[in-house]
Amino acid sequence: MAFTGRDKKWLRGPRAIGLVAAGAAVVLGLATGGTVTQAAPAKPKPTHTQIQLLSINDFHGNLAVNPPTSSSGNVNGTPAGGAEYLATQLELLRASARAQGQDTATVAAGDLIGASPLLSAAFHDEPTIEAMNEMGLDATSVGNHEFDEGYKELLRMQKGGCIDDGDGQNNQNSCPDHRFKGADFKYLSANVFYVNTDKTLFAPYTIKKFRDGQKVAFIGMTLENTPNIVTKSGVQGLSFKDEVETANALVPKLKQQGVEAIVVLLHEGGLPADPKAYNSCPGVSGPIVDIAKNLDPAIDAILSGHTHQSYNCSFPDPAGKPRLVTSASSFGKIVTEVRLSIDNATHDVDRLNTMANNHIVTQDVPKDRELTKLITTYQTLVAPIQNKVIGHITTPLITKTPDDSQESPLGNLIADAQLADPSTVTNGKTPVVAFMNPGGIRADLVSDGGAVTFGAAFTVQPFNNFLVSMDMTGTQIKALLEQQFSGVNQASNKVLQIAGITYTYNPAGTPGAKVVADSIKIAGQPLVDATTYRIVTNNFLSDGGDGFPAFTTATDKFFGGLDIDAFANYLTAHDPYIPAPTDRINIS
Repeated sequence: MAFTGRDKKWLRGPRAIGLVAAGAAVVLGLATGGTVTQAAPAKPKPTHTQIQLLSINDFHGNLAVNPPTSSSGNVNGTPAGGAEYLATQLELLRASARAQGQDTATVAAGDLIGASPLLSAAFHDEPTIEAMNEMGLDATSVGNHEFDEGYKELLRMQKGGCIDDGDGQNNQNSCPDHRFKGADFKYLSANVFYVNTDKTLFAPYTIKKFRDGQKVAFIGMTLENTPNIVTKSGVQGLSFKDEVETANALVPKLKQQGVEAIVVLLHEGGLPADPKAYNSCPGVSGPIVDIAKNLDPAIDAILSGHTHQSYNCSFPDPAGKPRLVTSASSFGKIVTEVRLSIDNATHDVDRLNTMANNHIVTQDVPKDRELTKLITTYQTLVAPIQNKVIGHITTPLITKTPDDSQESPLGNLIADAQLADPSTVTNGKTPVVAFMNPGGIRADLVSDGGAVTFGAAFTVQPFNNFLVSMDMTGTQIKALLEQQFSGVNQASNKVLQIAGITYTYNPAGTPGAKVVADSIKIAGQPLVDATTYRIVTNNFLSDGGDGFPAFTTATDKFFGGLDIDAFANYLTAHDPYIPAPTDRINIS
């Protein structure tokens, strides 16, 4: 068995020291002509091997500590997260396992990068990969946000290298003061294939060997729905297969290699009925439920992500046996610890003696020095971009929290900024309507005594999407509005943020007919089915993302500038900005 530097730590423990001392005594006795007494009867060999698994998910480049007053900075009121504390908490958990003579591995369930704060995003998420290297991550599945800058950029995250991005142009700078070496850990993508091939983007699984000859396989999977929720260009040339079919097909291949213990790292998840019950399983619903019910009984545990929720569940597998299904919130606020109990006779997981525990990453421990050094370095490098004041607002913050109609003050501001952006004007055609997806608004716009910095604006819109103007008929716009409440959006009602258009909808109406037809007005005038209107949105929506295929029927598409630049420029041009009332969408 080969050991890495991290693995070798257990060799320094009491067990190893005892073995070395005993061996030395025997050699010494023989060398000096002494007698060797008969050893005491050997103790019975243990029937089980205990292995510790530590898991995180949806870190999203959150290296620095988030404000404890925000949902991203606490768990049930307890300040949590921050890479410096996460690294320390991981090492404390590993030390506890080593003290009990247990091996350990650290894994993740995707979205470690993408939709990241400026501290990471300004450097193409290189800082986060370096942080994960320092934390001792062994393997991770690929999340949908790992494709935010395209799969070729994701390959660079694994292999390393630098981008010639103009030394800070467009507020990004690859390799600002050293060469990026890439991830020490393995990206896994069992169900992501190059189109029309049987070749996966990354290895489908990795097998980690532990003491006593035990082997555990980790299968990494991305949610099959990824092409619908990322920019089309980011996954062009790739296909995403069914999660259950993919994992089940790998089981016999792993068994042929003598692997009985199998863990799935799945970037897909569920929604607990009580989000505060982070270490239990109150009525979890969502895609994870059906996936868990159908994965092969040979798969012993599912470490999931994507929904940013915490849960610690035991679902019956198709054979009726209990199987762990866990998730560790987001932003490094929680670490899942699984204690796998492996039967030494069968080399399979003894599920009745396998347990999981979700630990809050509290901030009452010392900061990891290496992570502090890394964060401080990048904070210095990003400061000129981050601290630049781009405007002022008349309130402490502008919230993304919607009213009853699902319209928000921040959504209105962003839509107004997109509508006003001159970069999308082409051939004399100026957009008259703007649409913004609420999921792309990642945080409230927070001021510092009224001043808004570029860093604060970027925290709101971290994707670096391009704005796209296009032609849509009144009929197409009607179809678009109905898609907010039907199709894949029927369960959640994904209401777009808007500018230049007003309308009324009936929440109790029939899907496909919820919008009051004669209520739709553009620039104050009733919508006309046959009339063509110029609209603007981001390139994610223009590709039909978030369940809005109506955008793909638009014509004469023209790519403008970045959405963050439109946002920043609008705040500068409307300084100080006074939040507009939420009166564009009404309910009947």
